[in-house]
Amino acid sequence: MRILIAEDEPVLASQLKKTLMSEGLTVDVAVDGAEAQYLGETEPYDVIILDLGLPIRDGLTVLKNLRSGGNDTSILILTARNDWTDRVDGLDAGADDYLTKPFHMAELSARVRALIRRKAGKATPVFSKDDVTFDTRTNQVMVNGIPTNLTSQEIAVLSYLFHNSGRLVSRTELSDHIYQHDGDRDSNTIAVFVNRLRKKLGSDLIETVRGRGYVIKATA
Repeated sequence: MRILIAEDEPVLASQLKKTLMSEGLTVDVAVDGAEAQYLGETEPYDVIILDLGLPIRDGLTVLKNLRSGGNDTSILILTARNDWTDRVDGLDAGADDYLTKPFHMAELSARVRALIRRKAGKATPVFSKDDVTFDTRTNQVMVNGIPTNLTSQEIAVLSYLFHNSGRLVSRTELSDHIYQHDGDRDSNTIAVFVNRLRKKLGSDLIETVRGRGYVIKATA
């Protein structure tokens, strides 16, 4: 899953990026409102973490511009402002959730996971299909109750397919959601990751629709 962090405080932005990447998420960082809006409009993020106090263009303006342009990406606003009206303004402008600084990283991570599940229409953080279970809180994958080690790329592909279970996902879409915006995207490598997952998790978990993409059918 792919996240945009729009935060101009270098230390906090670095901490957020490190925390989310350690959980298997792909993360881009924007340091001002203009960059945040550009990336939000041109890249397919699953969640945008948006500080309201951004330079050049404030976060509330970025939020309003994204929503007015039809962007429905889940947005979590961050604010150092204690005035409840700022939070109300953000939610009324289209934000899905908010956190007031300072906050605990564990809470932010939990809220991001919840937003990803909500957008995918999933109620539980643990996905199950046949003999495979995937816990999005820890990225632990088990087959018949036995833990299975996956690489970060394999986890990224599996997570996106599980969150979109029941829906056909193309190689290009997968590539867009597991690589950073300035990364070297190669949709052909997706087939390699899928083949590795099949060897580790079973050949029936991920189905191929020839020439169109992949699907994990309905999950528990």
